[in-house]
Amino acid sequence: MLVDRCSIALAQLNTCVGDLDGNAQKILEAAVQAQSAGATLLLTPELSLSGYSLHDLVNRDDFLNDCSERLGLLAQELFQLAPQMAVIVGYPERVQAEEKCPDGLTVPKAYNSAAVLFKGGIWATHRKQALPNYSVFDERRVFKPGNQSTVFEFHGIRFGLLICEDVWVDQPINDCIGAGADILLVINASPWYRGKKQERLNLLQRICCRVKKTIVYCNQVGAQDELIFDGSSCVLDAKGDIKQQSPSFLPALSVVEFKSAQPLQTYNPFSFENRLDCADNTLNDLYQALCLGVRDYVQKSGFSDVILGLSGGVDSALTLAIAVDALGKEHVRAVMLPSPFTLSMSLEDAEMMAKKLNVRYDVLPIESIFQQATQSLEPLFDNKPADITEENLQARIRGVLLMALSNKHAALLLTTGNKSEMAVGYATLYGDMCGALAVLKDLTKKWVYALCSYRNRLGRVIPERILTRAPSAELRFDQTDQDTLPPYNVLDAIIEGYVENGESVQSLVTQGFDKQVVERVVRLIRLNEYKRQQSPVGLKVTRCAFGKDWRFPIVNKRFN
Repeated sequence: MLVDRCSIALAQLNTCVGDLDGNAQKILEAAVQAQSAGATLLLTPELSLSGYSLHDLVNRDDFLNDCSERLGLLAQELFQLAPQMAVIVGYPERVQAEEKCPDGLTVPKAYNSAAVLFKGGIWATHRKQALPNYSVFDERRVFKPGNQSTVFEFHGIRFGLLICEDVWVDQPINDCIGAGADILLVINASPWYRGKKQERLNLLQRICCRVKKTIVYCNQVGAQDELIFDGSSCVLDAKGDIKQQSPSFLPALSVVEFKSAQPLQTYNPFSFENRLDCADNTLNDLYQALCLGVRDYVQKSGFSDVILGLSGGVDSALTLAIAVDALGKEHVRAVMLPSPFTLSMSLEDAEMMAKKLNVRYDVLPIESIFQQATQSLEPLFDNKPADITEENLQARIRGVLLMALSNKHAALLLTTGNKSEMAVGYATLYGDMCGALAVLKDLTKKWVYALCSYRNRLGRVIPERILTRAPSAELRFDQTDQDTLPPYNVLDAIIEGYVENGESVQSLVTQGFDKQVVERVVRLIRLNEYKRQQSPVGLKVTRCAFGKDWRFPIVNKRFN
């Protein structure tokens, strides 16, 4: 028989891969807060002890040993601080007996597991059954799948425990329901991209309506390498109605009261940070995601400061705004590196924006270095006319100088190129592609402009002329991007169709795009794979980003 009431807490935590002590401390702090709010059961995200995504760390015996030891210690610490509370913690669980494949290879050494910690020990364990092996995921490579459902009884309620991808497959859910689960608990490390929150919600609502059970869904928040996790934890009742919604892109603890396995009311979330807000949810989420991605990449890497080249153009302007909002003006430095072809309005706009954001701003001309380099190379150029070589040389001089400042001041260099440029190779390898993090790597040009306008609605920091002038690399006289590229509205649509949606050349032509333009863009995408594989990691904000999503051979003769 069900008890009359219980309270369940959802802790969407910002963990860091490998920081076992730091992650454990966050779990302990959440448990103390949950206990003070009256909760008896606490959920933390998938692999909350170790962080997510682990990749080949789970093949390290020493790492698995440390995870096991730290989990045992955490169970004891939780019992001392919250003796009546059960806490669900994600961790990599060592496979006890290594099995051999027929070819002699070993299977993965760990399960992606969730432990129910109670009274100083492990009360129950669930091993993730559905291991994703697509897009950015390689879990079948590093984890062994579980083969059983997990249902445990606590305070008279039977809880079915699932991990992330398990809810995208019917069998684990059906097994839990067949074993008598009253409530489905789902812990997650589900990365965000545009549209992902609605996809998740639609899925969860379909499940609730199908099995007529409540779902408690706890998701990770924060960023790890290219992945951004939004949190957005929630509780849905048996009809699929949202009874609790945690904030997006913020660590938070929420407590939900239940009666007879049905959610009643919620407490206000304990939010640990403030954020910008706007009625435009799509742009708001996108901007907050990028800020979170920059902040976590920089700070989790052990840095506090960043530097970037500020050109007076739209891409570097948006990158600067994001960096300041993510890290604070005192941690951001902008450098203008004018060449012989830099226009006065670029200098004026860059300086104006730097002053508006109150960041350190330096002007470091490259003309004399460029002249010396071309003079040194002239005898070896064999009287060949000026071409893209001289343009790339300017970009590479800038890259050398920015990297020198990055090294000297221990400030990570942010690159400012966008997805449209990265797709077709409109960027210089070892030049403007130098850096530690490509903030806009997954934003086509139309989204760059949209986010600039959004940021100005929150407070005008990007000069209007930057948004209205024709984009230009300013590497030769009177240059604009459209001298060599299709109009951005056409280019972006082809990139989004071909890269993000997987459409063919013929499909795009059928939609009305000029065949020659499509074939040219697709050919450029393929030819510039070698550049992208040498580019900095970039923040993923679409279904298919240039990174772990996109894995094509560099030498590739197929262009359709």
